[in-house]
Amino acid sequence: MHSATFATMATKLVSLGAAAAMVALGMATAAPPVRPVPHVDMQRYAGMWYEVARLPNGLQANCVADVTATYRLLDDGSPKVINRCREGERRFSIAVGRAVPASGDPSWARLKLSYQPRWLQWLPASSIDYWVVMLDPDYRYAVVSEPSRGSLWILSRTPTMDSAMYDGIVARLRAQRYPVDELVPTPQLQPLRHPPVVAARPRLMV
Repeated sequence: MHSATFATMATKLVSLGAAAAMVALGMATAAPPVRPVPHVDMQRYAGMWYEVARLPNGLQANCVADVTATYRLLDDGSPKVINRCREGERRFSIAVGRAVPASGDPSWARLKLSYQPRWLQWLPASSIDYWVVMLDPDYRYAVVSEPSRGSLWILSRTPTMDSAMYDGIVARLRAQRYPVDELVPTPQLQPLRHPPVVAARPRLMV
C-alpha cells in the first residue's frame, strides 16, 4: 500500500474515532428525561404558593413582584388555579384556570393547565404541561417544570425561603441539568390578601 494512501486512511480512521468519541461523550452528558414526583396529594397541595424564583418567560414579562398561585379543589377533585402578580406600584394581574391530570396518569404530578373556557379545552394548544418535579415531604416547597426544561418555578408556602433550603433545591436541579443559572428571584413585597386587581385576563403563568 502506498504510504500516502495509508496516511489518508489513517487520518480518516482517527477522524471517525474522534467523531465517535464526541457522540459517546454527548450521550453520556445528555440531560436525563424530566421526571415528575411519584404522587401529589392535591388535598395537601391546595392553597396558596408563593413564587420564589422562575426562569424568565414572555408570559410573565410584566410581573415584577408578589407572584402567587392559589389552588382550590373543585367538586371533581381537579384544582382551580388562580395566579396573581404585581405589574406596577398599584397594578396587579390575575389569571384563572383549571388543571387536570395528563391522560392516563393518576399521580396528579403531571397536569395539563388551561386558562381557556371548557368548551375550548379540547384544542391541543389550549393547555400547557405542568409537572411537579420536586416536592417537599411536608409540602413546604414545590418545583414545577415541563418536559423541555424551558419553564421552571420554585414555589414556597411562605413568602421567603430559608437560604440553605433554596441552595439545596438549586443544587439538585443543577444536577438534573436544569438551567438554574438563569433563575430570577421573585420579590414578595406584601401579603396579597385583597390586592387592587386592575388587569384580569388569561395569561399562562404558574
